[in-house]
Amino acid sequence: MPVIRVLLVDDHDILREGLRSLLGLQDSIHVVGEAADGREAIERVRELQPDVVIMDIAMPVMDGLEATRRIKKDSPDTKVLVLTQHSNKPYVFRILKAGASGYILKKTASARLVSAIKEVYSGNSFLDPAVTEMVIEQCLDSLPEGAEDARYEALSDREKDVLKLIAEGHTNQEVANALCISINTVLTHRTSLMRKLSIHNRTELIKYAIHMGLIEVEM
Repeated sequence: MPVIRVLLVDDHDILREGLRSLLGLQDSIHVVGEAADGREAIERVRELQPDVVIMDIAMPVMDGLEATRRIKKDSPDTKVLVLTQHSNKPYVFRILKAGASGYILKKTASARLVSAIKEVYSGNSFLDPAVTEMVIEQCLDSLPEGAEDARYEALSDREKDVLKLIAEGHTNQEVANALCISINTVLTHRTSLMRKLSIHNRTELIKYAIHMGLIEVEM
């Protein structure tokens, strides 16, 4: 994987310093800049063209929600990964609708943050387990009825295995390890099954798996 160029956006200096130190341990991630508010983030994105922006929500001058909207409008290829302490529903849905590719809580483990960066860089979505349930509950009823069984049976056995593991929250590398296949093979199966199911991101995949009874979520 190429080196992922990351911009850190948070109004707390100590948190940005901590993130820079943490991500500096990763050979595949390079922090190219920082910003202390949303307006500065927009300027830095225009200047530095990062691959991934790690974005706080509550900031002075301009919050992360508005900054995300403008960044996605100006630089649609730049991925926004929200890193925040807020897990309540309004924050989650508003920022995802604004174009964020991922939502992760500040209390999460560092390894999960690194995985989230790699996932959104690869074009996938990433949701912290603490907010996944509310997203599923909101979206589950909108899944169209009737054709699910036929679409599922059209998947190969290996595609079904990949579907279940991804829906359970495993990264592409973890799926590859579990099935003893290469990560490129995982990506091939993932692309194929999502095309067959008319699914476009991880969130839709998770709600489909729950609707089909492939995984369970404690309510």
